[in-house]
Amino acid sequence: MFHQVEVLLVEDNMHDAEMTIRSLKKVNLANNLVHVKDGEEALDFVFARGKFADRAVDDHPKVILLDIKMPKVDGIEVLKQLKSHETCKTIPVVIMTSSREEQDIINSYQLGVNSYVVKPVDFEGFARAVSQLGLYWLLTNQPPVPAHNQ
Repeated sequence: MFHQVEVLLVEDNMHDAEMTIRSLKKVNLANNLVHVKDGEEALDFVFARGKFADRAVDDHPKVILLDIKMPKVDGIEVLKQLKSHETCKTIPVVIMTSSREEQDIINSYQLGVNSYVVKPVDFEGFARAVSQLGLYWLLTNQPPVPAHNQ
């Protein structure tokens, strides 16, 4: 059920999630997308726990689009856990948030975020930003080959 996931979208705001998915669909990048609504679900997905226990733990998404302000486990804590775990630290993580707080930006980069994007307020700007992110991280970026595929 959960194989070949390219995008893990971690977003509690359903409006933003729907806009992100719609924007990725427009450039044909939403076929292998999984949307989770909080940081706890994101960690369960990546580490194949809870309702995601049936998926292969080493089948990582190509990119994680991560909001910061979320219930249960916030995005900073998700980022911290991902980047401190040996098999997950090379997964590209893009923070997509409305937070322009300097401390959030500093903390994210200190923890190893690959990109920090402040969500544009208008739909067209948001759609363009998401499309560009998707095209870059899924088509242009060259990630390392996981050890189990070598």
